[in-house]
Amino acid sequence: MKRHLQIHSAVSFFSDVFSVTAGYALAFFLRFHVQVVPVTKGIPPFRIYLSLLPVVLILWFIASASAGLYSAQRKNSTFDEFFAVARAGSLATLTLVALTFFYRDYTFSRGMLLLFWAGSILISSASRAAIIHFLKVRYEKGHGLQSVLIVGAGPLGQIVAQKIHELPQLGFRVTGFADDEAPLVANGSAPPKILGGVSEVGELIRRHGIDQIFIALPREAHAKLEECLSLLDKEVVDVRVVPDIMQFVFLKAGLEILDGIPIINLAETPLSGWYGPVKRLTDMVFSTAGLIVLSPFFLVVGLLIKFTSRGPVFYRQERTSRDGSRFSMLKFRTMREDAEAGTGPVWASRDDPRRTRIGALLRRTSLDELPQLINILRGEMSFVGPRPERPVFVEQFREKVPRYMMRHKVKCGLTGWAQVNGWRGNTSIQKRIEYDIFYIENWSLSFDLKIIWLTIWSGLINKHAY
Repeated sequence: MKRHLQIHSAVSFFSDVFSVTAGYALAFFLRFHVQVVPVTKGIPPFRIYLSLLPVVLILWFIASASAGLYSAQRKNSTFDEFFAVARAGSLATLTLVALTFFYRDYTFSRGMLLLFWAGSILISSASRAAIIHFLKVRYEKGHGLQSVLIVGAGPLGQIVAQKIHELPQLGFRVTGFADDEAPLVANGSAPPKILGGVSEVGELIRRHGIDQIFIALPREAHAKLEECLSLLDKEVVDVRVVPDIMQFVFLKAGLEILDGIPIINLAETPLSGWYGPVKRLTDMVFSTAGLIVLSPFFLVVGLLIKFTSRGPVFYRQERTSRDGSRFSMLKFRTMREDAEAGTGPVWASRDDPRRTRIGALLRRTSLDELPQLINILRGEMSFVGPRPERPVFVEQFREKVPRYMMRHKVKCGLTGWAQVNGWRGNTSIQKRIEYDIFYIENWSLSFDLKIIWLTIWSGLINKHAY
């Protein structure tokens, strides 16, 4: 199964090599030979542009990998795939334009790079769609398919069948199920095709030409599992056991090998491996640029805070980040200095009387959060992630809200998927956790850029920001 997925990823990779190279050559041809825009300074030698091609390919592959386009188990529709390719291609081209801008030995044509951007996206999307169509037609005709028997027709077995159906690149077809009991079926769903009982699994393999066995029995059917494995010991099919632990999987589970011993990781985040350094590098670039660009604004806001109320410009508050670590989060001070002297830690409320005059405006526009760019540069926060919470509230929520602590598997963020969807301030904590976990499970660099864009476009002013 892993081999099938790796082959599909490799085919996608080499398809992009062809697509990007073809798009690059086509862009040069259209710009300088067809001359879609008249050439006024002569036709440059192709070898100069050819020397840039390795850089183009590297940028494209980095952007595509961060967008999840080489993920073996992706199941995007053709429409979603096109937009994923477009995002990756746009990021790669913008980076390329920036690099060539600083390259002073030769001025590369911006028109040629624009043509490359459009052509490479179209060719790559078309080639990927052609690969999927080829596989679909091939499998519909029965070529290269492996027949699968799922032992256990309960909820777990039905989930396995659904996942196989969603991943045609596996080259598997579910022939049916083996079970001794009639399964429960959700309303409107087709009942599983039961071919026989567990004790008949050997006969079913020979009768239906089964190539793969997935054992998806419930935990209480341990005796049946032993019986099934005993019967399969006499067969030559591939056997896989699906453990009935779905209710214990907090994030996407992964399998690790400890000197030959299989270990199931129930809470592994997608930010492990090289993804962590990539995200950190992105945070450093964005926070540094933000602090430089916004430094005049910081000065103006600081003066306004000083002139309108007593106390410091910045407000420090202890918050909780990755793995429960604590740090001092920075904000522009928006409330009077003794705001919690008589109440202790409390949520801010609409028309909160503790706010200063300038503080009300800063809170309503979320501009009071901008000093957290310093926290990001220090490595205490990330640009995108679950919003940090105060330790006193973390202790309350961890006991009351299921899966609450999963949000602390990554660094907290200046903005997040929950916030751009309106779940901020005094809103449902359960909904916020749902969106935070979705972000953690589906992280990619393009997802981060999307959230940053949505924050700038619509996330600064929010009805729950007070």
